[in-house]
Amino acid sequence: MNKFLIDENFKFNKGDTIVVGCSTGPDSMALMDMLIKIRDKYNLFLICAHVNHNVRKESYAEATFMQEYCKDNNVIFESMIIENYGDDNFHNEARNIRYNFFEKVVNKYSANYLMTAHHGDDLIETIMMRIVRGSNLNGYSGFKRVVDMGNYLLVRPLIDFTKDELLKYDEENNIQFFVDSSNSKPKYTRNRYRKVVLPFLKEEEPNVHKKFLKFSENLMQANEFIEKERNKALNKVLNNGKIDIPKFLELDSFIQKEILYFLMEVYYQDDLILLNDRHISLLFSVINGKRKNVVVNLPNEVLAIREYDKFFLRKEMDELTSYEIEFSDSVDLPNHHSIKRLLSCDENSNNICRISSQEVQLPLIVRTRKLGDKIYLKGMTGSKKIKDIFIDSKITKSNRDLWPIVVDSLDRVVWIPGLKKSKFDKKKEESYDIILKYY
Repeated sequence: MNKFLIDENFKFNKGDTIVVGCSTGPDSMALMDMLIKIRDKYNLFLICAHVNHNVRKESYAEATFMQEYCKDNNVIFESMIIENYGDDNFHNEARNIRYNFFEKVVNKYSANYLMTAHHGDDLIETIMMRIVRGSNLNGYSGFKRVVDMGNYLLVRPLIDFTKDELLKYDEENNIQFFVDSSNSKPKYTRNRYRKVVLPFLKEEEPNVHKKFLKFSENLMQANEFIEKERNKALNKVLNNGKIDIPKFLELDSFIQKEILYFLMEVYYQDDLILLNDRHISLLFSVINGKRKNVVVNLPNEVLAIREYDKFFLRKEMDELTSYEIEFSDSVDLPNHHSIKRLLSCDENSNNICRISSQEVQLPLIVRTRKLGDKIYLKGMTGSKKIKDIFIDSKITKSNRDLWPIVVDSLDRVVWIPGLKKSKFDKKKEESYDIILKYY
């Protein structure tokens, strides 16, 4: 394999900042070496993100090796150790922790790309596993070369190559790597496909990885067309992240299924290997069932919730202590809303709050409710429990758990966005220097 082949299959730009998920395995070490070799050509800024999974005694030696390698090659080294595991599925939990860490590193350096060393054999294994488990067209297509993650791109530049080609590259370039012994244990599903199914396919067709890549690309093209039809239907049945069940039931059953997969992809992105047809059937049973208030559990602490004629998914969060965010100029909230600071505003609804910084203790904090929370309402003597305000306003329990409460640094409730204003709120004609709006 030509050592510069990586930039023939992916377009690099001058000055790109790239975070590389590197485990010290043969695939990721090959990727790192390829990037270092073209670094000067494109003036790349490289950051290595390494995760010590803390399940093998060799992990610490491998982390030390990676740190020294990065030092010798002028690559920034970022690492973390997974201290505890709580999920029954080790691979699923480790993957989530790993990608959360990668994203933090991406944000820290404002990187353009996160690159991982997934290759053609990985694509075959993923497609085969999803065919057996059941999925939709997007799931059956495996994974994409490039995934738009919003503020960066997740890129798999080695998708055209096989494991054997990468091993040959390592040998020809004298690259040191480590082999994770758990990758050969038959108790893991992917390893069984790797050891049994993949050799059979390659014996039938040595370039089978190229056929699977073409298969994947064809399914993605078909899926793009289906997504257009699905999106038309979504506009009719989805409002603020919630499905209107009566309208949903009027749709074609195929589009219904695609909408449910769309909702799940928000939480699982391209990791649909966690899901199968059984999960879709479970969601349909919730939507079509007679029970009007239902909560069921999906993998990775995702909840499927029906509240009367509404259906939605959300991440399971600890009751009453879901989040606490220091407010500056704006904040995006887990309930899909946001709070922003404005320079001026004529509006005077409960979505607007005007505050004098002389009367509150900055910085302001946006958090979820706590037991015993009270608010001193504007224009009223005494206080009222926030719990009672939620009940009076007919806010559902799931919405209460994520509803933002704005407090000052003394933990005094300043505002319940969209619902009630406190005594700290100012009229337009009064003196204030902070204007907040809830969107």
